[in-house]
Amino acid sequence: MQESPQNKVSVDRRLRVNNFDLLRFVFAFIVFLVHAYVLSGADSLSILSEIFSSEIAVKSFFVVSGFLIFMSYENSKDVGNYFSKRARRIYPAYIFVVVACAVLGMIFSKYSWHEYISLELAKYILANLVFLNFMHPSLPGVFEHNSLQAINGALWTLKIEVMFYLLVPVVVRAFRKYGRMKVIFLLYACSVIYSIYMEYMANKTGAGFYLELQRQLPGQLVYFIAGATSYYYFQHFAKYAPWLALLAVTAFALKSWLPWIAVQPIALGVLVIYFACIFSYVGNFGKYGDFSYGVYIVHFPILQLLISFGLFNTHPWLMLLSAGFMVVTTAYFLWHFVEKRFLRKSSHYVAVNQE
Repeated sequence: MQESPQNKVSVDRRLRVNNFDLLRFVFAFIVFLVHAYVLSGADSLSILSEIFSSEIAVKSFFVVSGFLIFMSYENSKDVGNYFSKRARRIYPAYIFVVVACAVLGMIFSKYSWHEYISLELAKYILANLVFLNFMHPSLPGVFEHNSLQAINGALWTLKIEVMFYLLVPVVVRAFRKYGRMKVIFLLYACSVIYSIYMEYMANKTGAGFYLELQRQLPGQLVYFIAGATSYYYFQHFAKYAPWLALLAVTAFALKSWLPWIAVQPIALGVLVIYFACIFSYVGNFGKYGDFSYGVYIVHFPILQLLISFGLFNTHPWLMLLSAGFMVVTTAYFLWHFVEKRFLRKSSHYVAVNQE
């Protein structure tokens, strides 16, 4: 699926040797830290949400996806090869976590096993396996006394990620037919207009439903497109990277005076790709495995389980450390015994693990 010579992105060592693995892990762990406070409600952990932003971390994930997924598509032999790579990367671990939560839920449910095995359980499994987590987020009798009953509330981003995967071949086709920059501008503008409208409706009606819609597609598309733009115009980005990073930092400092819905994706995209590809290489962070995806998809149920036993009530910081250890350990085993086994040897995720 190679582009014509005039459209092909120049090969740059920084597209192969970079800090993406480290950044993804940092973003996933930030989401864990913020969720630890939000879900537990422990006052002493409130500093976590003051220092870190799970919203920024998730948006940064989308920027990284935009960069790497378009690169993956351009380097794929055909559409089938592209979708095969995406399915191998995301689905095995996802299925494992959804099914594992459903099975283990039987142990922690307040219902007996024959009450637990019900239509509600089947609905949970089916809805979650097709990324419709919002339709059935909870299991029968599990976490009913927690502030939030969802088993894995972090999975809402996965359906957006999958929709991005499906969009990429269509977008690239549009690039080649109508011109890359025209399509990028159109998609970016439509996404911004959508977000502005949803925010307007939320303010007008007072209904949080519109803010929830804003978090979905096409609202998040701007971050994906920001990452894609950085990939396709990487040589230009690299040439002016220090100045672009300075402008991005300035934009964050002056965000109250800027049309932030339109500016934030650009500023965030610049900073994420700058630290991923231009900033000093920190080394092979993925040498022992790529744990970022595992951390992201297992941290929520682990936190919910600990909270259901009231373990954050007396020693929240100790439980935060314990939860962090459990999350990283689980992600380690998930990588080595599930994720890695479904990837081809040529996959970056496997190759970097063997360096």
